[in-house]
Amino acid sequence: MRIGIVCYPTFGGSGVVATELGKALADNGHQVHFITYSQPARLDFFSENLFYHEVSVSNYPLFDYAPYELALSSKMVDVARFEKLDILHVHYAIPHASAAFMAKQILATYGIHIPVVTTLHGTDITLVGKDLTYKPVVTFSINKSDGVTAVSEDLKKATYDHFDIQREIRVIPNFIDLQRFSLKAKDHFKKAIAPFGERILVHTSNFRKVKRTQDVVHIFKQILTKVPAKLLMVGDGPERVNCEALCRELEVCEHVRFLGKQDAVEEILSVSDLFLMPSESESFGLAALEAMACKVPVISSNTGGLPELNVNGVTGFLNNVGDVDGMATNAIYILQDNQILQTFKENAIKRAKEFDLSLILPVYEKYYEEVIEKSKVAI
Repeated sequence: MRIGIVCYPTFGGSGVVATELGKALADNGHQVHFITYSQPARLDFFSENLFYHEVSVSNYPLFDYAPYELALSSKMVDVARFEKLDILHVHYAIPHASAAFMAKQILATYGIHIPVVTTLHGTDITLVGKDLTYKPVVTFSINKSDGVTAVSEDLKKATYDHFDIQREIRVIPNFIDLQRFSLKAKDHFKKAIAPFGERILVHTSNFRKVKRTQDVVHIFKQILTKVPAKLLMVGDGPERVNCEALCRELEVCEHVRFLGKQDAVEEILSVSDLFLMPSESESFGLAALEAMACKVPVISSNTGGLPELNVNGVTGFLNNVGDVDGMATNAIYILQDNQILQTFKENAIKRAKEFDLSLILPVYEKYYEEVIEKSKVAI
């Protein structure tokens, strides 16, 4: 099968999932063509079945805003025609689904009929998509896709609740490559962070308000009153400076490290004891799944798709958004006792195995085949 994948090439969840899916499809013998404005962050190795096509946008002085969507549609047409694609899979509705619709119409003028699968990842529906500026286009693009998937039941429900969707949405959850995340903890790294055997907590995100990163610092402050601990803050974004200021205000700076963006997040997770995710909204919680794959239990909010991943009292705990006291209490419960911590760690990896790439990849392959066959009948 020849598959075109359109995604954002960043460290964000949708880009990571799209890239890892493409790599796995290539390993399984499919020819995969990535179409985006820069090389995806995790497209970091050579494969005979992997191809990258850069979308370039002309900076013509007439334009205040470069017309990326038009350039993307044109590139999709070009790749689909000359690489003889069987299907286009676009990740994140805005603007990829509408660009794919335009590309599909243009390709039809050449007698080429290529089905489009759109995968909804979260904020394309729950935040940006609900903006009245984009809502009509998002609704139209989803309805005109040949196949639509969502990464959680909660996101599927939100899509039906907020948009006039007249077609089936299939839930295919995010996944994890357990081989990549099954690292043995590096003792020297752990010793450098926690020289006296302190518990190591970690948070990874893009440091936007929706991630409630300041809650992480407040939770950690309470934990410190009961458990010797260190906190690793991984990632970067607009809220980082506020978190740094809060650490100074709460006098916890000596126990907190801001590590910025990291490619090998699995190396950090492998030495960690607990993952904090107090987000206001999470369509799935891929970062939490990555933590669980490294045997790290999760303290999270009970929003969005997180209850579908984090099993309360088993792989970690769920609390209401903003319940800093409750999250801290649950974290202390896990961290204070070695046996309890070990039990939660084993439960976390057991749960993560249910989302292994080897289980999810065949679901996508079967869905592609189903969509292709249906589109042939429609022609």
